[in-house]
Amino acid sequence: MTDKHLFKPIEWAGNTLKNRMVLAPLTRGRAGESRVPISIMGDYYTQRASGGLLITEATGISSEANGWVGAPGIYTDEMVQGWKAINERVHKADGKIVLQMWHTGRASHSDFHNGELPLSASAIAINDDGGIHTPNGKKPFEVPRAMTKDDITRTVADYKQAAINAKEAGFDGIEVHAANGYLLNQFLDSRSNQRDDEYGGSVENRYRFLGEVLNAVLDVWPAEKVGVRLSPNGVFNDMGADDFRETFLYVAKQLNALKLGYLHVMDGLAFGFHERGEPMTLAEFRAVFDGLLIGNCGYDQATAEQRIADGDADMIAFGRPWITNPDLPARFANDYPLAPSDDMSRWYGGGAEGYSDYPAYKSE
Repeated sequence: MTDKHLFKPIEWAGNTLKNRMVLAPLTRGRAGESRVPISIMGDYYTQRASGGLLITEATGISSEANGWVGAPGIYTDEMVQGWKAINERVHKADGKIVLQMWHTGRASHSDFHNGELPLSASAIAINDDGGIHTPNGKKPFEVPRAMTKDDITRTVADYKQAAINAKEAGFDGIEVHAANGYLLNQFLDSRSNQRDDEYGGSVENRYRFLGEVLNAVLDVWPAEKVGVRLSPNGVFNDMGADDFRETFLYVAKQLNALKLGYLHVMDGLAFGFHERGEPMTLAEFRAVFDGLLIGNCGYDQATAEQRIADGDADMIAFGRPWITNPDLPARFANDYPLAPSDDMSRWYGGGAEGYSDYPAYKSE
């Protein structure tokens, strides 16, 4: 091993994490129609347990939250037991794992909901000609139904129950997914949120839903074991508004006041940039958030080392390189070559192939 910054231990939520590499949440669609986690998912996470912290793929908090074919859930007893089996294996391999809790909102389709329209802050469709993959094939995005106050109350309760289920499943913590144009991000963004009630308009109002979700899950989990993911620069799922910097600095200050354990920021531009000003940096978030700060999106070993050395991040999340290199920490630590990650043809859906069948490096 080396004395590189990525391999210095760090404290999180009463745990000493063995390094500062975070497995980014990567939706891979292996849970099938039942959305119950299966054994090859356990293989996948256990193979990557050498990371300091593993964040699961985005996981639906309810059937209403679904919007991705084959993605897992956390809202039935069978799902809880499926995740429990995975977590036991990860812990046996000396890993730490948190559940990313997900509601897709308008980034869904009525095909997932027995013909009912997906929900969002406002009745504004995603403007993306690429469409969405549904159980019945690829289709255009639909105009969602704007959530009523009763819808919001019910969804907050769904987040709380998912947090309860995550604890039952043996996770080490939870991450609330408020990024990448999914439901909570749709409320934060002033283009997708055109409401005229207490959940729209001002940045304080647009934050309200996320704040209620956090208050609910903090009834279940201690703040130090709760994280939030944000994507201030992201254009994915038609995000980006002119007031993005004001919005996300306000959100980060609110999260800091709650003393959350970490803030996971997609500061990199690998998913595209909305170009509504200069990209936000980790340094801007460091100035207003006192907990662990995780950078993400497009990092390689050198840029990750630099962010930590500069003091702008405590940990860095890696995605695509970790798909084809299950032993990524060992490869970084020992300067082993990386397996390429440019062939995505087997990444989404299916079985072990292209998922849990990538080998660790073997030195000669």
